[in-house]
Amino acid sequence: MPVYVDREAPKLWRKICTEAFVEISLLGENWKLIFAGLLFQYIHGLAAHGVHYLHRPGPTLQDAGFFLLPELGQDKNYISEAVFTFIFCSFILWTFHPFVFQSKRIYTVLIWCRVFAYLVVSQSLRIITFYSTQLPGPNYHCREGSTLARLPRPDSLLAVLLINFPRGAIYGCGDLIFSSHMIFSLVFVRTYQKYGIRRGIKQFAWLLAVAQSLLIIASRKHYTVDVVVAWYTVNLVVFFVDKKLPELPDRSAGSSALPILPLSTREKDCKNKEEHPKLLNGNSMTSPN
Repeated sequence: MPVYVDREAPKLWRKICTEAFVEISLLGENWKLIFAGLLFQYIHGLAAHGVHYLHRPGPTLQDAGFFLLPELGQDKNYISEAVFTFIFCSFILWTFHPFVFQSKRIYTVLIWCRVFAYLVVSQSLRIITFYSTQLPGPNYHCREGSTLARLPRPDSLLAVLLINFPRGAIYGCGDLIFSSHMIFSLVFVRTYQKYGIRRGIKQFAWLLAVAQSLLIIASRKHYTVDVVVAWYTVNLVVFFVDKKLPELPDRSAGSSALPILPLSTREKDCKNKEEHPKLLNGNSMTSPN
């Protein structure tokens, strides 16, 4: 069904409407992939909550990162979360930039299909890993003496399915190898590295990923092995998924194939003025001497 856009409407509004029409069409074709990716985020959260019932607090394991990096302390735990939130929100905003900016390489729906593919494979490997071996959590609420280190036996299946959100997501224990925060951060950074256009932002994003890794270890939220495994696992997952899936269309290379925005009256007048001298020149060249 065609969408009518007023010719006199502001350019930004017309751009948003046109882009929304394109993205809705793509969503209609790919909604199952998007839904499956969102559903798996709940499954991943449910698995992480389930392993908390198996967690047994114990002495913190010997760790090279703990030896090299000074402990931030409980009062500064928010720093790593602030960095992660910045990476997370910035990436989401970037995926929707085609609705506003003229220069764009991606379709929002298609880029999220690819991102969910990376996440699902990485999170599946993570679930297998942390259910294989449960380590005593290094985080403050997972240590011996904390009332949050062990979960009581659930009263019903509903209590497990609700995963005690958001408290269960914030104060989870046992889901260590490998870091979920690093999965999201590295997937987002790798995706922008491939489909972004600003070189400076790409370099800054990698610096943030490194800083995020160090802050996670310094906050004692994960062992160093959890972060190291995340770095090579996620990068390998992205590499092999890209090998299996077809390449996404590059919008910057085929702008003529995209829907054209209707011209305003002023734009039409300017275009006619530019074309008028060309027509006169063309007629004078073809007229007989």
